[in-house]
Amino acid sequence: MTEFLGISVTEWIGYLASFFVLLSFLMRNIVTLRYVNSVGCIFFVVYGFLLDSWPIIITNLAIVSVNFFYLFINKRKPETAA
Repeated sequence: MTEFLGISVTEWIGYLASFFVLLSFLMRNIVTLRYVNSVGCIFFVVYGFLLDSWPIIITNLAIVSVNFFYLFINKRKPETAA
């Protein structure tokens, strides 16, 4: 596979996935956290396919599904301060 700076593209995708998941933990807004985390998980799904690793694929598809559920299906109105 192609390399960039001596690192395979597969590894770069893994690093990018890890970066987005780590970045999501720094978010204060839960909606932003879910979007950023979903990007990282999608990169992990791609990474899992490149490695042919079903545990990585299944786990991250599950996390993306949970994020999708809370972002688009189970929308709640923001709570007002009492």
